[in-house]
Amino acid sequence: MRTSLDLCVCLLTLCGTTLGQTGVKVVVEEDSDAVLPCSLNTKENITGKIFDWRKDDHQKVFMYDSGIHSNNGLTGQDQQFKGRVSHFQDQLKNGNASIKIQNTKMADSGSYRCIFPNLQPRQTFDIELVVEPILRDRSGETTGASPEPYITTLNVTKGWLLVCFVRGAFPKPEVEWLDSAGNILPAEEPPVLKGGGRYYVTLKTTVTKTGNYCCVATQEEISHQIYSEICVLLNEASSRKVAQWRPATILLVAVLNAALYSCLV
Repeated sequence: MRTSLDLCVCLLTLCGTTLGQTGVKVVVEEDSDAVLPCSLNTKENITGKIFDWRKDDHQKVFMYDSGIHSNNGLTGQDQQFKGRVSHFQDQLKNGNASIKIQNTKMADSGSYRCIFPNLQPRQTFDIELVVEPILRDRSGETTGASPEPYITTLNVTKGWLLVCFVRGAFPKPEVEWLDSAGNILPAEEPPVLKGGGRYYVTLKTTVTKTGNYCCVATQEEISHQIYSEICVLLNEASSRKVAQWRPATILLVAVLNAALYSCLV
């Protein structure tokens, strides 16, 4: 199957794809949108024609039939794609049957085929979609994902000793302490225990400045990352507050500065 120069230019500039020996490859990050290209070389008007999108030869992704399509009456669309796939209505007159998949998931990765069953000769376009995982909280969706780290504190001579516990994770998590600017804090080599096929990690660090501090557990193998955060106020009036406070929210490091402001005021 040959692909026109115009299609190549479109893919490289608009879709972020590369052309390989087996067809077109589209690479996107998880949770972003993916455009899967499919355009006739003749650029003929396909408003009154049929085109059908399938994944891995059996999943029904999207179908268009002379103005009726999966989003306005056609049945049979696979549940995985319901409400997430759309076409480019204004481009049909130019022979463009491309689709957009919104909020991509890792399960969307695979081989896609765009089919024009009634054209003579019958035309098909093969596209490979690769959804690259991002680090995020996957609690409840991935077996072994680390639960929210638990933080406790101890008032010591030169500041506060912060202790982070990560319990029952698999695979083994990497645990770090970060300050409000996202800098990794020096910490003791964490003791790691293993029981029942799960890992239990304890990480300690001592802080001497008022600020927000975050304990982060990361499991790269399953693309899981989870946070707990604590606000430390180093003055006598606030000592009881710090000792009694326990984190209950998971925050991104990018918003720690905002939390610090609210803590200080």
